[in-house]
Amino acid sequence: MAQEDVFKKLVSHCKEYGFVFPSSDIYDGLGAVYDYGQMGVELKNNIKQYWWQSMVLLHENIVGIDSAIFMHPTIWKASGHVDAFNDPLIDNRDSKKRYRADVLIEDQLAKYDDKINKEVAKAAKKFGEAFDEAQFRSTNARVLEHQAKRDALHERFAKALNDNDLNELRQIILDEEIVCPISGTKNWTEVRQFNLMFTTEMGSTADGSMKIYLRPETAQGIFVNYLNVQKTGRMKIPFGIAQIGKAFRNEIVARQFIFRMREFEQMEMQFFVKPGTELDWFKTWKETRLKWHKALGFGDDHYRYHDHDKLAHYANAATDIEFLMPFGFKEVEGIHSRTNFDLSQHEKFSGKSIKYFDPELNESYTPYVIETSIGVDRMFLSIMSAAYTEEKLDNGETRVVLKLPAALAPVKLAVMPLVKKDGLPEKAREIMDNLKFHFHCQYDEKDSIGKRYRRQDAIGTPYCITVDHQTLEDNCVTLRNRDTMQQERVAISELNNIIADKVSITSLLKTLQ
Repeated sequence: MAQEDVFKKLVSHCKEYGFVFPSSDIYDGLGAVYDYGQMGVELKNNIKQYWWQSMVLLHENIVGIDSAIFMHPTIWKASGHVDAFNDPLIDNRDSKKRYRADVLIEDQLAKYDDKINKEVAKAAKKFGEAFDEAQFRSTNARVLEHQAKRDALHERFAKALNDNDLNELRQIILDEEIVCPISGTKNWTEVRQFNLMFTTEMGSTADGSMKIYLRPETAQGIFVNYLNVQKTGRMKIPFGIAQIGKAFRNEIVARQFIFRMREFEQMEMQFFVKPGTELDWFKTWKETRLKWHKALGFGDDHYRYHDHDKLAHYANAATDIEFLMPFGFKEVEGIHSRTNFDLSQHEKFSGKSIKYFDPELNESYTPYVIETSIGVDRMFLSIMSAAYTEEKLDNGETRVVLKLPAALAPVKLAVMPLVKKDGLPEKAREIMDNLKFHFHCQYDEKDSIGKRYRRQDAIGTPYCITVDHQTLEDNCVTLRNRDTMQQERVAISELNNIIADKVSITSLLKTLQ
């Protein structure tokens, strides 16, 4: 099945089973804004808990805060967002559609990669076990031709980004003969910058109001509070501050479902270090964060690093952890060495000293910062896309199953009486009432047992138990595993011991040690 078709099915599945709804749906929706349904909010909360506990519980020198969305407007002047938080946009005159110029070029780079990979796949199929991929890539004429074009484009693109050369970005689009996906034409406007921050006013009257911004990132709330946290928590460098919160960006080219939205949630941790040690810490956190992702069990081939061609104005090193989505490898987390830019800027614009006094060195300095930043919504999408599976069964039927990590699944256990009579519902309720204190359970007695299993498969429930007539005699139930569909008889008294550890966040955290 084409990946585009898989993505369409995933979007439909999210709505049908209560994971994600278009916001304001009865009013025909609002562009690039989505609501999380009853299943989605549980999965999202579990993702956040996994991240939060991996940061705050597993690291004695990392603490959390929750800063306000509204902040003093000068903060955004100091951070550079007022002057530099822009995207390069280009319009197609025929379709009237607007695109990010850098994304169009990145898509072109991906096309060269696809051409190379197709040549490799074709050769691998032809030569079988005797195929030497490294030798093929270094000697095949077509591969070398595609690679040379890709490398030349990449070098030119990186230079244009670093030079902030908008004319060159447009010229690259023209030279590469990139067409509008809608009109199929190359009738492009000039490239121009567009600031992404939402503005509003605070105050009761027009004359007395103050222009403020909806925060485009959560990091600045950490920076302006770093000294408060350090002093009240008696923190010593190196230490980190973690935060989960909403951010807002007026994305003109919002697309790909919840991958790029105007209102989104971030999980960020800013790690404060001694100047001169930042690149070592950058490497450490780069490895630590990839390990966190891989612990979910989707396979190493789903992840890769992507070092930045153009560094942000505040960074001296930056990389992305990319995940293989249905529409290609895309960023889910960024790790950045932000130097001391933010703290120095806030010290300059506020006029207040926020230096750290190091008792071991007996001197004060402005710490450097390593940032790890995940978009919760992108993380949600990556997990859903990897978990969504269509399986052909022995009887010829197809089942749709979400193979979610058990610790993240919205519902951990479904409790089902085989029939709605003979005391089975009462016994099932008794089991449910006991287990619901330990993990999220769902009771289901409607339709055949097979249909009920399929419903639970579709929302990713890792375990189902069936209460039958034999249960009333021996106090045992049938326990079904979602992924294998294997069933076994277990004692009711053992259910919590069998299931609890497998579905707890703790089970994931232990793999990180």
